[in-house]
Amino acid sequence: MKITGKLDRDLGTLKQLLPAEDILTFDFVSVKGLAFTVLFADPITDKELLGEQVIRPLLHYDGKPTAEEVGRKITSPEKRTETDLAKLSEEVLAGNPVLLFEDMDEAIIVGTKKVFVRAIAEPSTDVAVKGPREGFIEDIKINTSLVRRRLKTPELKIEFLNVGRRSQTYVAVCYLEGTSVKQTVEEIKTKLEEIDLDIVPDSSYLTHFLASRPYSLLKQIGTTEKPDIFCAKIAEGRVGILVDGSPIALTAPYLLVEDFQSSEDYFVPPYRATFTRLLRLLALFVAIYLPAFYIAAQLFKLQLFPVKLLLTIAGSIRDIPFSPSLEMLLVLFVLEILNEASIRMPKYVGMALSVVGALVLGETAVSAGFVSTPAIIIIAFSGIGLYAVPNLIEVTSVVRLAMLLVAGSVGTYGIILLTGFILLYVVTTENFGTPVLAPFSPIVGRDLRDSIVKYNLGSLELRPRTLKSPNKRRLGNE
Repeated sequence: MKITGKLDRDLGTLKQLLPAEDILTFDFVSVKGLAFTVLFADPITDKELLGEQVIRPLLHYDGKPTAEEVGRKITSPEKRTETDLAKLSEEVLAGNPVLLFEDMDEAIIVGTKKVFVRAIAEPSTDVAVKGPREGFIEDIKINTSLVRRRLKTPELKIEFLNVGRRSQTYVAVCYLEGTSVKQTVEEIKTKLEEIDLDIVPDSSYLTHFLASRPYSLLKQIGTTEKPDIFCAKIAEGRVGILVDGSPIALTAPYLLVEDFQSSEDYFVPPYRATFTRLLRLLALFVAIYLPAFYIAAQLFKLQLFPVKLLLTIAGSIRDIPFSPSLEMLLVLFVLEILNEASIRMPKYVGMALSVVGALVLGETAVSAGFVSTPAIIIIAFSGIGLYAVPNLIEVTSVVRLAMLLVAGSVGTYGIILLTGFILLYVVTTENFGTPVLAPFSPIVGRDLRDSIVKYNLGSLELRPRTLKSPNKRRLGNE
């Protein structure tokens, strides 16, 4: 539906499209008698800015009644014309006022949206001792500015889409032209445009639609809250996605090895980065397998324990009323409840709950003979190990539980069989044509230099072959 040029009729149509009580109008007349009407959403429009940049200049307007001439008088740097009434209503709901005036078949959209944002701070989930400490926030414009500040090149392309039938959430697709695979960019944009969802409040809503296996146990889309990591991944040939209202950015294609890397690894010597990555990998294996092997050894293979350790364990579990499997599952269940409660309760109460749960409840349970000391130690050690790789907690906690169940049922054979099944599943998983387990399966020798082992920067002159970037060299010339 187009603007007719009749102010009362166009305003009436917009009122029908926007019947909410917080959609207000302001009428005023210039010195030459030209009637104007501003339509705006009261809660999300900066009325002070609207008055200074739009209304005050036009009160003294004595020029020609054309959209071009009126637009020149408006001092706002964000302004454009539109003729479609439906699009004008969308802009009003987004916080951008619409200026209408008599006998003109165009309206002027003015960018005086009121933005409520928190300060840029270091993400609590990705703390680094060395390196940048900035993190994304919930405003997409500030987030794109953080990306632009780090990639000052015309090759950086940021394309905006609207996703969500009712929310009309802004989604920015970021990539380096000539570095990112064009097919991947187009595939991501196509998938985003095909999303038919009411509301998109967070970037995690998009991962289900972008993944090639929506119900996969594994992650298929990378996530980060830090602009430096986001830009580094784009520079390697990935495509980044920013969502308005979410501090978590998405990247694709995703490789499993990314979650064992940290931004701090690139600001410390290579040997230190290699050590910490191996430590994270070891902590993850211990977190998953230690409880399972403890149960399997206790039920089926007692000879796996050294004699002195076996005597200690035997003395601890002598009066425990539960089987080893049930005991371990009980302790794990209590740990998960304490974890959930401490996260979601008020900050200071949550700290007190952690102390009570870890010290008082644990010690009392051992004294009462409900659980053994080794079970609490092993589950506690396993829980700590999971947080060495925080981005994989959701996956590894499920795998740990599955390992416990098969260990209590079949023993070490069950652990080995389940490990083989998981390995087969991971090896066959890919997203956007890139194997998740690369560069280990398939083995890409050059990419192993920045996998679990970290080489120095001078050895990383080429971009990862796994990502198939058209621009292969990132250091020096051919």
